[in-house]
Amino acid sequence: MTSQTITAAASGTFQLGDLRVNRVGFGAMRLPQHGEAFAADAVPRDRDQAIGVLRRAVELGVNHIDTAAFYFSPRRSANELINQALGPYPDDLVIATKVGPGRDLAGQWLPHATPEQLRGQVEENLRQLGRDHLDVVNLRIVGTDSIAERFGALADLREAGLIRHLGLSNIRHHHLAEAQSIAPVACVQNMYGIGASPEQKEFLDVCGEQRIAFVPFYSIAGIGRTAGATTDHSPQVHAIARAHGVSTAQIRLAWTLHQGSHVLAIPGTGDLGHLAQNVATGSLHLTEDELTALAPLHHKTA
Repeated sequence: MTSQTITAAASGTFQLGDLRVNRVGFGAMRLPQHGEAFAADAVPRDRDQAIGVLRRAVELGVNHIDTAAFYFSPRRSANELINQALGPYPDDLVIATKVGPGRDLAGQWLPHATPEQLRGQVEENLRQLGRDHLDVVNLRIVGTDSIAERFGALADLREAGLIRHLGLSNIRHHHLAEAQSIAPVACVQNMYGIGASPEQKEFLDVCGEQRIAFVPFYSIAGIGRTAGATTDHSPQVHAIARAHGVSTAQIRLAWTLHQGSHVLAIPGTGDLGHLAQNVATGSLHLTEDELTALAPLHHKTA
């Protein structure tokens, strides 16, 4: 694969609400630091390097960036890097952020925001990104409790014009129906990749049937999660990567994109070479035999 010449347009497009984006986007979680995200001893990434990666992503056709105000390390904030690198923003650039979790100035996690606190989190994202409205705001949750009050608070901010589209992150099936009874849901962000459970696959398919964008996180990282790409690859993944002359990470990402036309990938990196590989994966076609070879892995725990 000649990744230097392939743009995100090769991945095809899908709708985020009324916003059409290329299916390979960019996740900003790993951008503010080297190594594991949210680590107390994280080493801040060089500002020029981070800005260069963001600008190159847009040059390569990436028009969907996922971020959050709680993506920061000492001296670096993903939102402020995005603002500095890309503002004034291209007309077709969609920036999605998340609210719910929060961290104090020392980086320690705070209790998830109450309905009353969500407005402050939305306004903080607006300030950091330098925008008068947010394209997409995902309510990130933990647990199985009702989300009606919190999602309702975001729906009020949508009605007020501060938010264009609403989404959900890290949810169970019943949360989607609960949210849809309050306001339209443009996307669902859940963990998904090779090794996902049948229940996770069923939920992905439900989103496809309803034309809701499904945005998987950790599709490359797998069990590595916030630490980055997993090194725990099966012989099948290695063999298919060799056959295509690509990395195992690219096979994991390509497999995820093959799960439905409504799947929007958001791989993150602070490395220009890895960025080009991630974008180029949108043109990687896996054969039916290769997908069949990877299918048994789908029943393991991610």
